[in-house]
Amino acid sequence: MTLPLVFLRWLSIVATSGAGAWSAYTVLCAPSRPAERLGIRGLMRQRALQDPSWRRIEPMVRWLGVRLGGALSEKQYAALDRQLLLAGDYLGMTPPEYVALSVLTFACGVVVGLVVAKLTQIGAVVVLACALLGAGLPYLSVSGEGEKRLKSVSRRLPGAVDLVALAMSAGLDFPGAIRQIVEKSSDPREPLTEELGWILHKLSLGTTRRQALEELAERVPTEVVLEFVGAVVQAEERGHPVAAVLQIQASTSRQRRSVRAEESAAKAGVALAGPLVLLFIAILLLIMTPMVLRLSQSGVFDG
Repeated sequence: MTLPLVFLRWLSIVATSGAGAWSAYTVLCAPSRPAERLGIRGLMRQRALQDPSWRRIEPMVRWLGVRLGGALSEKQYAALDRQLLLAGDYLGMTPPEYVALSVLTFACGVVVGLVVAKLTQIGAVVVLACALLGAGLPYLSVSGEGEKRLKSVSRRLPGAVDLVALAMSAGLDFPGAIRQIVEKSSDPREPLTEELGWILHKLSLGTTRRQALEELAERVPTEVVLEFVGAVVQAEERGHPVAAVLQIQASTSRQRRSVRAEESAAKAGVALAGPLVLLFIAILLLIMTPMVLRLSQSGVFDG
């Protein structure tokens, strides 16, 4: 090996080691953020700790999150907190713990990549791919949970609004109608049930109905939820009967959902055209290829 190659190798090792040491020093010396009240996020953490696998790694994630908390800017902290909020306070993590989990999965990805590279002799490409996949795995999990949660709430809210309107028409007030839905729910961990239960909790603490509903709109910013919150708030401000407004709102939401379902069904036919064409071409090749091979072997194409 020539001298320049040896020099470049050692230079890259020293530079990588220096960058790692400087990063570790910056993280360890960064001031920690003050402890914050977790609220509903704490309840989600207690529920997540019932999983034995998460219970084993949660202390490490929490410890590393405290060290990483000071390295996040206010803008980064707010963006990560927003992602976790839309995902229903995923695993009860705070934004620094979210980053800490990404760091740990990145390290696991590097280790797995080194093992795979050693076994397959592929090289540094597989290490880089595994490291990037490990670092992005928490983000993919949080994003997927957020989308799943928003779809679930949007799908079930029109029926729940109907039940609220029916209960209020029978003489119950708004909190009592919501309490009936929460208590009669078959799955207490269903996203809509959790959000309605959180509204009841905020109302019991003295929060106004408008503030509780605005927090719901912030946690689940879908079109159906925003329309529901706007309808209730406007009815309360103008003195209109909330039950009648909710019945109209539920009917409108169901009609829009039917329209969206018809649009999706119409788009599905167009989307299936491409795969069907490819399938037809594949079948045609399976049929024609043996025939062409036999004809070429028999000398038909030789003249």
